[in-house]
Amino acid sequence: MSQLITTYRGLLARLDRTAPVVLPTLARLVFSAVTLVYFWRSAVSKLGEGFWGFLSPSSGGYVQIFPKAMEAASYNTGELGVFHWAVVVAGTWAEFILPALILLGLLTRPAALGMIGFITVQSLTDLYGHGGIEHAATLGAWFDRLPDGVIMDQRAFWVLALLVLVFKGAGPLSLDRFFRNAP
Repeated sequence: MSQLITTYRGLLARLDRTAPVVLPTLARLVFSAVTLVYFWRSAVSKLGEGFWGFLSPSSGGYVQIFPKAMEAASYNTGELGVFHWAVVVAGTWAEFILPALILLGLLTRPAALGMIGFITVQSLTDLYGHGGIEHAATLGAWFDRLPDGVIMDQRAFWVLALLVLVFKGAGPLSLDRFFRNAP
């Protein structure tokens, strides 16, 4: 029995030593594998026409982020102010930049915090702006036996992966580590 306990303790010690390497690296890779293309496609849908489209969002970008304000403005973006423009542009850029930073492991902790904020705002917009709160399947619920609620279930896992990055950093296979160790 003591041999079994010694073996078990040895296994736990090895897991404790490898966790700082494995957990942040896997959190970055899994988050990126699951969400990178999702966020980039969403950002592309918000870009306006032509070269300056990254500064002149499409009307669809406004509808996605400010659905009720756009409805009240009869879907005329000219009726919205500079605040609306700034939020849509910042949100579009965030959807491109933050997931890329996380994938590369560059400025990972601030990028993960930014993504947590982004996901929070995205979820609130989905719930209150797009009427998701009225649809129990979209909202989901914890401890309900159904693991596929888009807001409560799916996004909770996204935030969990991001929290690993906030607390643990990017891990050894990252640009953060490269620049920290550079002469």
